[in-house]
Amino acid sequence: MPDAILRIALPSPLRRLFDYRAPPGVPRSALQPGARLRVSFGRRELIGILIEVTDHSEVPADKLKPALQLLDAQSPLPPALFKLCLWTAQYYQHSLGDTLSWALPVLLRQGEPAEVRQERFWHLSEGAQLDDPRLARAPRQREALKTIAQHPHGVAHQLLGQLQLNKESLGLLREKGLVRLEIRRHAASARHRNWLAEAELPLNPEQRAAAEAVRTGFGRFNAFLLAGVTGSGKTEVYLQLIRATLEAGKQALVLIPEINLGPQTLARFERRFNARIALLHSGVNDRERLDAWLAARDGEADIIIGTRSALFTPMQRPGLIIIDEEHDASYKQQEGLRYHARDLAVVRAHQENIPILLGSATPSLESLHNAHGGRYALLHLHQRAGGAQQPRFLRLDVKSRPLDSGISGPMQQAIGQTLAAGQQVLVFLNRRGFAPTLLCHDCGWLSECPRCDARMTVHQRSAELRCHHCGHLERQPSNCPTCNNVDLRPVGAGTERAEERLGILFPQVSVLRVDRDSTSRKEAMTKLFNTVQRGEPCILVGTQMLAKGHHFPRVTLVAILDADGGLFSADFRASERMAQLIVQVAGRAGRAEEPGKVIIQSHLADHPLLVQLTEQGYFAFAEQALSERRGAGLPPFCHLALLRAEAHRPGQAEGFLDAACSEAELLVNELKLSGIELLGPVPAPMERRAGRYRAQLLVQANARAPLHRLLSSWMPALEQMPGARAVRWSLDVDPIDLF
Repeated sequence: MPDAILRIALPSPLRRLFDYRAPPGVPRSALQPGARLRVSFGRRELIGILIEVTDHSEVPADKLKPALQLLDAQSPLPPALFKLCLWTAQYYQHSLGDTLSWALPVLLRQGEPAEVRQERFWHLSEGAQLDDPRLARAPRQREALKTIAQHPHGVAHQLLGQLQLNKESLGLLREKGLVRLEIRRHAASARHRNWLAEAELPLNPEQRAAAEAVRTGFGRFNAFLLAGVTGSGKTEVYLQLIRATLEAGKQALVLIPEINLGPQTLARFERRFNARIALLHSGVNDRERLDAWLAARDGEADIIIGTRSALFTPMQRPGLIIIDEEHDASYKQQEGLRYHARDLAVVRAHQENIPILLGSATPSLESLHNAHGGRYALLHLHQRAGGAQQPRFLRLDVKSRPLDSGISGPMQQAIGQTLAAGQQVLVFLNRRGFAPTLLCHDCGWLSECPRCDARMTVHQRSAELRCHHCGHLERQPSNCPTCNNVDLRPVGAGTERAEERLGILFPQVSVLRVDRDSTSRKEAMTKLFNTVQRGEPCILVGTQMLAKGHHFPRVTLVAILDADGGLFSADFRASERMAQLIVQVAGRAGRAEEPGKVIIQSHLADHPLLVQLTEQGYFAFAEQALSERRGAGLPPFCHLALLRAEAHRPGQAEGFLDAACSEAELLVNELKLSGIELLGPVPAPMERRAGRYRAQLLVQANARAPLHRLLSSWMPALEQMPGARAVRWSLDVDPIDLF
């Protein structure tokens, strides 16, 4: 029998498999597709995934290296997830090896065993005596032995510090045969007979109808879009559907858009369920993430909660997938494997033949289009739960009004009245830092980033200028670098400036800032929200982090300081994002007994978009936007792929994209593809970023099939182009950001 040839997918950008011989001494029968192998690749060692075993290779036999080590007796990825990875790599035109690597926890990518954590326990040895004469002059060892003897089931190694046990003392006791170390597999907690730890809330008729519609779809693929106004009780619908899933002996996967929502969501689920819950996101350490991943795979976790990467968590008994805030752009991965977790979750649900529920108060236009086309069942929640009223919108025209750190006089008055009534205020400004730029009043110098076509943001507290695009950092100058004048002025307002000014205007209350800078430390977000939940009058100042699913029952006024950003953007999605952000932020107001009010500061208060959004609501805006997209032939009525390139020298990226465009035109003619248009190449709107010059080429198609036929032939051709190695390039299928 000829030697077995292993075709292995490696975590590399190259869209191909690599051939190796079997590791020495490993029989062919032990080589199962999906298993991990350690291989040498150039001067490095990589962890690859076995795709197939064959008898032939195009590589000469004397050039084939043996794999170094077989790491798994069987694939750590269940067949369903392996199939999803194959689909993902093909659809997003990404390397299969890199796709499989994204689907695995970090420790498995590094070659750690795909096994549940082993725990170490210290026990008293049989026949050991507490008054052993060898311990007469060893008081620490004698105390340690006494403590161990008090725990007949053993002392877990990780608890030694809490019990003030010295590892050195235990080592010496072990050498004397007085204690022994036992290695046990981490035991899963037992399943509860009664899933509910607290009573469910009563559902109103709309909630009940939505839950019943999804429940009747259990056991087969169905996609549902739950479009419920903010505060309408979507989470309660999720919870009751999860309870029904658990009672059916199945597992539920819940995706959330933000890490900061994780502890809050986990706490709510833990209060409701006697269930084993696994939390997976980038804030969890690698060991905890692997344990949660394995618990879900082995059926020992009942509910899996996580951000977009948790989509690749295997489930032994999949029953339901829920995507909360499905419109959120953070579900789209913007580097490496550029997948969209929401779209891929629908594919996974279809492959595993289970229902999926997408929920949002402001559904994406793509999801609404799918609902109108019958691909999703549309479920509406028009009323707020518990009888709470929708907030009242007021558009405040600030043309010709003086602004104090971005805050108008009428807005200050409204904030003061709300605080005087013992209530809380949320001030929204989607701009971090103290001010967007620093200006010399004498010569007009502006603080520009030396590596980007962007201005540096002033961060007053740290006396720094920071670029929010590349991370470049400088000390804030005291003199103008051009004319040496000392009259340097921060221009515009950010969250730091608003926080500082509000603290001066309202010194009697706490002003809490919520942005990426103030919540970077672990537990910072939880501490901030615990302060808010106490219900005392306070002002929350923050960015879009405040818009996502948080429940602030005492907030009755939402102040939006600048609503003009998305009105005239060149990005066709800007108005949709602005509308979603305004509605989501507004939804934090009046969620309990007191009615809520939303004041929107704008220099364009009579703009048709703002008027329609505030007077007719999000769904009227969405229908209008869909009509405009249809007329313009924009997504979701067409399909896009964006080829990006960047290089160190000007013109180099455009040169590569020019050649790529010519190659695509040849393929369109050769494959007889219709309805495809190539737009560009053009410089990126921010041409220079992090010291690199960027350009892009947009491919637009009327239908998905011809677009993917082109991409399947185009990508291998691009890899062989002479200029491909001189630039950094990537393909983004279904891009949500064209900039």
